Amino acid sequence: MTTAHGTPVTRRERRTRKTAKRPPKVTFLGVLGELLFTAGLLVMLYLVWQLWWNDIVVRAEQDSGAAALSESWTGGLDNLPTTTDETDFGAPAVSPEPVDGETFAILKVPRFGDDYGAKIAGGVSKARTLDKIGIGHYPDTQVLGENGNFALAGHRNTYGKPLNQIAELQVGDSIVVQTKQGWYTYKFRTLEYVTPKAVDVLNPVPQTEVTEMTDSFITLTSCNPKLSTAERIVAYGVFDSWRPTEAGPPAELAAQK
Repeated sequence: MTTAHGTPVTRRERRTRKTAKRPPKVTFLGVLGELLFTAGLLVMLYLVWQLWWNDIVVRAEQDSGAAALSESWTGGLDNLPTTTDETDFGAPAVSPEPVDGETFAILKVPRFGDDYGAKIAGGVSKARTLDKIGIGHYPDTQVLGENGNFALAGHRNTYGKPLNQIAELQVGDSIVVQTKQGWYTYKFRTLEYVTPKAVDVLNPVPQTEVTEMTDSFITLTSCNPKLSTAERIVAYGVFDSWRPTEAGPPAELAAQK
């Protein structure tokens, strides 16, 4: 056998040419491997979107939404007094019991950043409150202005992760809750890690069976560790002061203007 130019073709060259013409062999394991690789890549991209980019977008939306709601209640902070005196404004206004999924307040924590804000709604269901709005108020715990425990829950990851920085709180940090009536300021005291079954953190006086309520507390709960529901991280604060809307924001927030 010769080539078109009359050059003899060796046996080895004939075998090589025959082998080169054969299409690649498709195997079940090969197809499965490619499918698993593609699926893994899609899962990784989804996680990047869900745990990083989507959280950035949702967090920004929650911050801006809380700021807009705050301004609607105050008519614009520029129109309010900027005094930070320690005037006693008397007993704080008692907020009504919120309806499930109803936004009634805003959480502001200077430690979490100047732009941080998260709406608070009634109930702690994922579908109606935690995933959709941000922070939820535990039913059957006390409302703002009452003695007892004003207890809240929020995500530490995903859906804007409003309590992502809860472990960074330091003793004395301000935790401010704003409503249409004014601002309630609490001072952070301590963190605690408990099991999901430790519902006594929601008692009127957390972790006790005391029924006589003479003080006001705020309790923030979220999951621990991050990306897990094995435990709960709990932050406690005690009531410090109250300022009606017409008196302007507390010093901690006035400094952020």
